Amino acid sequence: MNKQKRFTFKKLLQVHIALILALHILSPVFAQKDESIFKAGAVKRVITPDPLLPVSGGVGTPKPVKEKNGDLYVRVMVLEKGETRIAIVGIDNLGWPAALGDKSRKLVKGIPPENILIGATHTHSAPDAYGFPNEKGEVLADFDYLNWCVGQIADAINEAVENLEPAELKIAVGEAKGKIAYNYYAPQLYDSRCGVIQAIGTSGLNKGKVLSTLVNYAIHPEVIGSKREILSPDLCGPLYNRIEEKAGGIAVFMNGAQGGMVTADNRLPEGKEANDWNECKRIGELLADQALSIIKDAEVQKELDLFCAAKTVEFPIESELMRMIIDKSPLSASVGNNYLIKTQVNLLNIGTAQVLTIPGEALPNIGYYLKRKMHTQQPFLFGLTNDALGYILTKEDFNSFKRYEYVSRTSLGESTGEILVEKSLEFINESPSASGFLMAGKK
Repeated sequence: MNKQKRFTFKKLLQVHIALILALHILSPVFAQKDESIFKAGAVKRVITPDPLLPVSGGVGTPKPVKEKNGDLYVRVMVLEKGETRIAIVGIDNLGWPAALGDKSRKLVKGIPPENILIGATHTHSAPDAYGFPNEKGEVLADFDYLNWCVGQIADAINEAVENLEPAELKIAVGEAKGKIAYNYYAPQLYDSRCGVIQAIGTSGLNKGKVLSTLVNYAIHPEVIGSKREILSPDLCGPLYNRIEEKAGGIAVFMNGAQGGMVTADNRLPEGKEANDWNECKRIGELLADQALSIIKDAEVQKELDLFCAAKTVEFPIESELMRMIIDKSPLSASVGNNYLIKTQVNLLNIGTAQVLTIPGEALPNIGYYLKRKMHTQQPFLFGLTNDALGYILTKEDFNSFKRYEYVSRTSLGESTGEILVEKSLEFINESPSASGFLMAGKK
């Protein structure tokens, strides 16, 4: 090898070594950069039973069905930032007990079980998922269907993880105006605020496109109800369709503090009600339009924090009716002789939003109070999420008014609301605040 070739080879070797060293030094920097990328993914799956099944609006024998108005869905939004990954799941059903949710969590890859939030839309026109015993003590839920749904939920979450891609979020909370909801017991005592989280792609073919829109609003989707021989997602179906038609992506609905009884405003003159699909369309599309109007001018959040924590909360089961249901339903958690039931509550920070889950149907005064105490100007409450433990009301309201006889009887007991508020406030105060909440005016 001549002198010139030796010099060239030596230089090439030095350059090669320098490149290896540079890559070794910079690789943590590149990894850190990747860790800072916020990602989102969304999936929906049809879970309409075929053939159609009887539907349940509560305790008792499911009602027969002859037709359907719209399909039932499971809809998933997965969010990721660094090591934190969460799944938010909405399912078209009256309620989704923890016993079913935990089965799905065991089938999910890549997300810790405690970071999977499964909430029911509360349609009163879907198959029984509680395993309610009827007056004869019979349980008529279709467990083949429910187990199939368990698999569909897990598959949808896993697919959403595979679909994760770089994204930004728009987040807003505002009043949903128009004839959407009211409180059947006291018309003006309900929360008219609607929270919206919208994920927008930032790369590739989806750059600038909406990936998913989550709507959080407190309402009973019971326009059709369980007695009309119709299986339906109720007003949630038209809401999904409208959002996806106008914004694109996948729509997800998470209910709020809609207990006792924040219901759809389908009132007609002379004390009558509209109980058909056209009324579902009117209310669902109006709520969708309001949600899109609320989110339209929201600032895009590019620098996003993502936080998720879970807490186990224990409630005593004091109601004789609820004890009977738990004793006889194969889907109920094992509570032992002391009738104490444990369930999961989550607290999330998603950018400037803070989300608290409620394992049942909290009355609106509890919802208002918790939102007021949350460390953000953009509070979200996901009701009927992670569990379905009946109505949740304060000890002052429990059995205090004739109007509250039903909600008291179908509550775990007098202390449920007080325990939920106490544990939720502890959770909120021991967790980090949502990012940017001070700039939003919260002191």
